[in-house]
Amino acid sequence: MRPDFSGAWSSATAIPLERPARLKDQAFYTPEQAAELQKKPRNPDDDPIGRLEIGSLMQPSLRTSIITDPPNGLLPTLTRSAAAAKRDRVERLHHPSEAKDMGLQDRCLVFPTGVAPMIPYRYNSTYQIVQTGDAVVVQAEMIHDARIIRLDRSSHLPSNIRQWLGDSVGHWEGATLVVDTTNFNDAGGYYGDAGGMYGWDRNMHVVERFSLLNANTILYRFEVADPTAYTQPWKGELAMTRMSVRTFEYACHEGNQDLRHILKISTAPAQ
Repeated sequence: MRPDFSGAWSSATAIPLERPARLKDQAFYTPEQAAELQKKPRNPDDDPIGRLEIGSLMQPSLRTSIITDPPNGLLPTLTRSAAAAKRDRVERLHHPSEAKDMGLQDRCLVFPTGVAPMIPYRYNSTYQIVQTGDAVVVQAEMIHDARIIRLDRSSHLPSNIRQWLGDSVGHWEGATLVVDTTNFNDAGGYYGDAGGMYGWDRNMHVVERFSLLNANTILYRFEVADPTAYTQPWKGELAMTRMSVRTFEYACHEGNQDLRHILKISTAPAQ
């Protein structure tokens, strides 16, 4: 029987994408460490406790990072060309001369919580999922994006059609929804400042797996391959917890005053 993922979900967690350096090769917390961390008062300087919205402090697996492979829990090294693109991107983010130099989230175009793989952010890591026989729609709270995962076709769009969220095609393997996403656009290569958790280019290929651990928990696993951005593939997993309320409208464009103000300050003549 195929599960129904419909409803509101949160992926907020105190567990970071990459394993904290102090944990070195420790892939999992011991039950004793997990219990101690959950009793510890929150401190903004703590790692990983200092998240703004932590949701579930521990993952059900007690993993110390969302990344499961490479075994060190860290993102793979960028390729030489991708590293150069990142340096250029960061420089333009810090010294923008036009709107296109700003991060995609600053321009209200796209936020990484809505793009495969759906990595949690420091707040608003929530989703509204609507499931039908033909599609699964994942509406991300930030900043407005709705991913349409097609279940009624097995092939991707032509390679000349590129989208911010890529082209997602899903199929069922027993009770697990497997989603294959390609056809990303280049988008400048990197999300940049607030969303700069990883990079991508048009060659990124993501495979996601959604499974119900129980009625209120989705196990979300993903694999990322992008040979022109990373020196090796990487994988991760996290839990999404069912929410009792629907997500709110973010309305990014309507309240976006920052872009104009940042550019005005950045391009003002030196005094």
